[in-house]
Amino acid sequence: MAAPVTNEWKWFSALALGVSLLKCLLINAYHSTDFEVHRNWLALTHSLPLSKWYFEDTSEWTLDYPPFFAWFEFGLSHLAACFDSEMLAVQNLNYASPATVLFQRLSVIVTDVVFIYAVKECCRGVWDEKRKDLLEQPSFILATLLLWNFGLLIVDHIHFQYNGLLFGILLLSIARHFQGRHLEGAFLFSILLNLKHIYLYITPAYGIFLLRCFCFTCSNADRSVQWRSFSVLRFTVLGLIVLSTFALSFGPFIALGQLPQVFSRLFPFKRGLCHAYWAPNIWALYNVADKALTVLGVKLKLLDITKIPKASMTGGLVQESQHSVLPSVTPLATLICTLLSILPALVHMWFRPNGARGFLRCLVMCALGSFIFGWHVHEKAILMAILPYSLLAVEQKEDAGIFFILTTTGHYSLFPLLFTAQELPVKILLMLSFTVFSFTSLKQLFRCGGRLLSTSEAVYLLGLVPLGLVCECVYPLTTWQKSFPFIPLLVTSVYCALGVIYAFIRLYILLFTFTDCGTEAKMKSQ
Repeated sequence: MAAPVTNEWKWFSALALGVSLLKCLLINAYHSTDFEVHRNWLALTHSLPLSKWYFEDTSEWTLDYPPFFAWFEFGLSHLAACFDSEMLAVQNLNYASPATVLFQRLSVIVTDVVFIYAVKECCRGVWDEKRKDLLEQPSFILATLLLWNFGLLIVDHIHFQYNGLLFGILLLSIARHFQGRHLEGAFLFSILLNLKHIYLYITPAYGIFLLRCFCFTCSNADRSVQWRSFSVLRFTVLGLIVLSTFALSFGPFIALGQLPQVFSRLFPFKRGLCHAYWAPNIWALYNVADKALTVLGVKLKLLDITKIPKASMTGGLVQESQHSVLPSVTPLATLICTLLSILPALVHMWFRPNGARGFLRCLVMCALGSFIFGWHVHEKAILMAILPYSLLAVEQKEDAGIFFILTTTGHYSLFPLLFTAQELPVKILLMLSFTVFSFTSLKQLFRCGGRLLSTSEAVYLLGLVPLGLVCECVYPLTTWQKSFPFIPLLVTSVYCALGVIYAFIRLYILLFTFTDCGTEAKMKSQ
């Protein structure tokens, strides 16, 4: 099939260039402690031998990403020396000279080229030359939803991280599976796991999909497994790709006898059930329920106030803590809950495979299930579900409605990450622009299929407006701000948790009641 027409590449290039220019305008915006985290990693990988990378603790922000990301920082550090060599001194804690800021911001912008290329590859499957109106073209809508994603913009280019690079590899891996290039997709995901281990959340979807739809080459007429079609060769090649990638990543540290130390950095379970700023998940609701029961128990004199930990779950600290009334949650309990939440999706994909499109739906379910029930989940992890789900949102109305609920609540839950006054108009404008575009474009795309949202769903989402006014504008002016600074975060997490969990339930209902009619064949033909 011929490549898309020139006009389509013109608007794609315009979208990519426009968002890159916007990122440049945000270079001098507020940045979080993650900026110092990555500066420190530049310094320690540049200044110290390999044997000390995962032992260095001069800074509290020790290296806790897999080895491939450490090598990525090592490579960047040699470029950083051309900007300001002082940023590469381990003892220069909280160093943020103008040249340092410029380099680190530019490093995120430049590495986003991987994300841009991945978006282009994902859009190859949804080109629609029959629609003349640009706002009715699924490819244009998808490209905008991904390239101009509000959450990714503020997390990477204001808050500061390298998620664009990482999500670029993830989306490219997904695109390769849609194109039938499964070994390449598996290789890319193996690399991704060794860059950031949070993607373990979606590993079950990859494992079941590759086993069921790649290692088994045929299915019976009823779509059940044809066991005789199992390919030992494919399974062996797939295993070699994964094992060799991990061997390359962890091999040097195994040789040094440091694997336990590396793992202790990657999986620090002593950080507690929730992050300092609660992710909008089931544990936010659980914590609030425990707090409400505690207050009620004290008022009814059923609990001794002297034996209750002060602000145990609402102090905004990263620490182990105990619930007062409800049973305290352990890492094992969250693991069991997570596995149970994603098991139906995995079983469904095994017995009713729908090619790469079914895999993508299962991947989103795994990402959301892990976000809702996982241990010490960061609020930014919601992007792991939002970005891949964008590919499904432009294909059918049912997904578009759920996507809009998920992306609106998930993105709003990121608001407290930017708490300085000068960023308030920026985040409001970006959030509003992205939300309006998402709703109007998806509504136009599926205008013949009925309403995207029910009345109750619309009312819930409109409730974010007064919530934002109170949390961002009114509460900071009250005397309660000094005594109870965590209240806006608590309210935001709880309110958004309702929307995220609702979207997860809706996704499961859709999974078992709706037959996908995806475009895998179209992507293979590109």
